[in-house]
Amino acid sequence: MPDPLRAAVIGTGVISKEHLAFLQTSVQANLVGVCDLSRVAAQYASQRFQAEAAYTNYKQMLAEARPDIVHVLTPPNTHFSIVTDCLKAGAHVICEKPITPTYEEFKVLGELARAYDLHLIEDYNYLFNEPILTINEIVAAGKLGQIQDIEVRMALDVRSGGRFADKNLPNPVHHLPAGVVHDVITHLCYLTLQYLPSIEQITSAWNNHGGGNLFKYDDLDALIIGQSVHARIRFSSYTRPECFEVKIRGKEGYAETDLFHPYVRTVLPRVVGKQLSPLVNHFESGKTFLGASINNFWNKIMQKTPYEGLNLFLTKTYEALAANTPLPVNFETMDRVNYTIDALLQETNRIGEIVRCE
Repeated sequence: MPDPLRAAVIGTGVISKEHLAFLQTSVQANLVGVCDLSRVAAQYASQRFQAEAAYTNYKQMLAEARPDIVHVLTPPNTHFSIVTDCLKAGAHVICEKPITPTYEEFKVLGELARAYDLHLIEDYNYLFNEPILTINEIVAAGKLGQIQDIEVRMALDVRSGGRFADKNLPNPVHHLPAGVVHDVITHLCYLTLQYLPSIEQITSAWNNHGGGNLFKYDDLDALIIGQSVHARIRFSSYTRPECFEVKIRGKEGYAETDLFHPYVRTVLPRVVGKQLSPLVNHFESGKTFLGASINNFWNKIMQKTPYEGLNLFLTKTYEALAANTPLPVNFETMDRVNYTIDALLQETNRIGEIVRCE
């Protein structure tokens, strides 16, 4: 078995707990350092997750701990400079989304990684959640027929409270090109694009229905067309209940899930024939939702979060790095996602914004 990779973490925010928990228990990693601008936060994380050392200066950590791989978990506006320094120090990088605020910056980092013969990896954890893996198996088996329609929809109340709504201490993501929506759009895009054969037409509608200067946008409705496949990406701050829905429609049927409240529902032709298939689908749907209700209640008790795919994503990534085999998320996929985000923001692809009248 190859020696574990020397791993380090920069940033001890909420998502770091998921990364650090993996690194603490993985036989593929040796946690050599944790860095945060807060000495208390760095020391606490280092002690809790049994890192070899705590730092407040990541350049010092790169020089002293000499990590093989660094997890960059800081606010997006800091990613470009930190990732650059990590690559120049000879470390692979796993970076939280969005990897950079702009596509141009992403391309610069990609070229730098190739120049140093290193891997640059953006966290696409929802690709590895159980419902998405199950839907992918259904699609691969041809049960839905030829894919015709994709919809990825997120409803998230970002305006009523929490870390995005504090005017006195604005979150760094407000400075991204699409503001708060930019913080989640990577997830929406990579889940969509895995089923889309090409990108031939993009139309986006960005709006700030709630008004004010804090939020650039609180609503996105986008259409992406590739060949005969239509994909819709939808973000809303207002619709309820909160959800993260993925629906894939083919010529024969469809499959759907909600990653905030996981289940997998399918509507397919059944062996009982066309007339009775709707009844069987309703019966199967009832079983699906009953089982999901029980499982989701148990998951809440066990504090299982929507980040459940992150552990598998990291496991597969570390395995690939150790064995020098293809990564679970390759650079071409990342490039396509970041290109799409950029295209959604381009003025030439936008339709008119709604102007609120006071």
